[in-house]
Parts: sequence; structure tokens; C-alpha cells
Amino acid sequence: MHIPDGFLTPPVWLTLDALSAPAVAWVARQTRKSESVADDQRIPLLGVMGAFVFAAQMVNFPVALGASGHLLGGTLLAVILGPSAAALTMTAILVLQALLFQDGGVLAMGANVFNMAFIGVLAGYLPVRLWGRSTLSVLAGGALSVVASGAMALGELKLSGVTLGNSALGIGLGIFCLTGLIEGVITVAALRSIERLRPQSIPTHTPISFHARAAVAMSALLLITGGAWIASAAPDGLQHLAAKVGLQEQPVWTNAPLAGYALSGVGPDWLQTSLAGLIGVTCVYAVCAIGIKRR
Repeated sequence: MHIPDGFLTPPVWLTLDALSAPAVAWVARQTRKSESVADDQRIPLLGVMGAFVFAAQMVNFPVALGASGHLLGGTLLAVILGPSAAALTMTAILVLQALLFQDGGVLAMGANVFNMAFIGVLAGYLPVRLWGRSTLSVLAGGALSVVASGAMALGELKLSGVTLGNSALGIGLGIFCLTGLIEGVITVAALRSIERLRPQSIPTHTPISFHARAAVAMSALLLITGGAWIASAAPDGLQHLAAKVGLQEQPVWTNAPLAGYALSGVGPDWLQTSLAGLIGVTCVYAVCAIGIKRR
């Protein structure tokens, strides 16, 4: 789902960078003004949830046609944190992924933030906002968030002059729809697990208990350490489509210290990935929890 550099033309990525920058500043102000997030008991939750979504995004699962997908996490974040905090948390994840792991382009960062942190979060939160928090609305939100983000990416490729025939578009949208359904199921399961720890925390945005935060943090660590063994090596939907139409990445940032989600030279591949993931979740937690506290 992350668009790398070289896929979009300068007018497209410059426009999306220009749109995303003030939008991020606005949601940062909204998040800092929110009473629920300003509460010291709520601030660590942003870091914990950000770390969990980052960890989950590292674990790709097979979808279809030789492609894979991973949790986007916009709906999960929006239901637990609210849409503004969710968009800010997702932005932090995307920026760190680009700079530390070379996952998503630096020039295309505005496009990725726009697609996933804003369109994905808002689309995922819309069914919950309209119909209330129910299994069906959360499932629909999870699916819609992925399809909307993917459709935006496809539209941006078209605007950049990439030739996407009906077959390629059908394959891309089909993969996004399947990934979205899996996203919805995972989101429902994750919310139910948190509800069992403290049911009243989700609908009212009141602070989630320390035990709930610890459980989410432990889940993130398990995903990091175990994900290296179970993650699919197949390309995600956008990469799969790019290979079909002959798109080639042209990175402008090639010095990412943990490129490919690996800490090079420290042992076998699984250990390199696990250690890189641990560094990643620590950085995400710090940026989300400490950054939001600054006023």
C-alpha cells in the first residue's frame, strides 16, 4: 500500500505533499486540545496503539494471485483513539517507516499520509460514526479503509500517466477488497479482545486500563518476534500491480538504517527482522507518546 518514489510524477506528489502538511498540523492541534488525549492516562495509549499497528503492518498475510496484504490499522486506531489522534498516529508510523525502513517514498510521503492517515482513517471511521460501534460497522469500516486507500493510490497512479488497463485495475481492486475483508475481521477481533479487558473504554474514549495497555504492548512484541517466522514474502497488492505494469522504484533516500526491516550484520534473517522491529516499535511509541505531550 505504501507508494515508493518513482511511481508518481512531481505535480502529483507535490500537490499531495502540499495538502498533507497543513492537514497534519491541524490534526496535531486537534489532538493536543482533546481532553481525552491530554489526560496523562491517555497519552501512553497513543504510543502503545501506534506500536501495535506498526508491528501488525510488518506481518504480511497471503491474499490471492501471488499477492499479500497487511493490517492497515486506521479503523482500529480511529475507534480507540478518535479520528484526529488516529490520523496523527498513522502519520507518525508512515514517516518512521519511510525514514528508518525505506518503506514508502520520501517524496511520496504526502501521498501515503493522505491515502492512509486521512482517507483510510476517515473511511474506516465513517460506518462507526453513522451506525454506532457494532460488529458490522467495524467490519465495514475496516474493509472500506483499505479499499478507499487503495483506490486513491490507483487514482494517483492514473494521474501520473501510468497505464492501468481494465484487467490491471480489476486485479488491484480485487486484491484490495480481499485485504479489506481480512482487515475488518482482524479489527473486530482486536477490539473484542480489548473490550474483554475493559469494555467501557472503547465507546466513551475513557482511559484504557494499565492491564489493557500492557496486553496490547505484549501483543506488539509477539508480532515483532514471531512475525519474522510467519510473514508472507509475497509482494503486497500495490507492489504486485506495479510489477505487472512495469513500474520501477526510484528511491531518493537510500541510507535508511533499517532498510528492508532488517538490522544488518547481527545474525540470521529472523533476528535481524525482529531487532529492527523492536527498534521500530520503540521509536513509534516515543514519537506518539512523547510528541503528543509537547505543547
